[in-house]
Amino acid sequence: MWFIFALFSAIFAALSSILAKVGIDGVNSNLATAIRTAVVVLMAWVLVFITKTENNILYIGRKSWIFLILSGLSTGVSWLCYYRALQIGDASKVVPIDKLSVVITLVLAFIFLHENFTVKSLIGCILIGIGTLIMVL
Repeated sequence: MWFIFALFSAIFAALSSILAKVGIDGVNSNLATAIRTAVVVLMAWVLVFITKTENNILYIGRKSWIFLILSGLSTGVSWLCYYRALQIGDASKVVPIDKLSVVITLVLAFIFLHENFTVKSLIGCILIGIGTLIMVL
């Protein structure tokens, strides 16, 4: 099931990039990010209430709160940078560079989460890096 959700994530992320590039025309990138964020927040809370999981907020531990807040801050900075880059650059160049996050995530997961970094992972990282360079040159 994780693969299906990951695939839908990629499809909707691609759609999001194209829709954002069209929608951001003539709009301040920070304002556009705020609008996008408001929509995401509203949608997430609607899902929380539909699934009746709002009471679970009382059982979230301190460590989880800290890391979820840090993750949110990181997402916010990422989105602000992404929208600004998308506003002033071509989507066909901005998006591949943004997707270098895959390589960075694999390295950070190896360093901080002690996940396996295999030869296959290394080859994948190298190929993604090379592919990104080819696309943006």
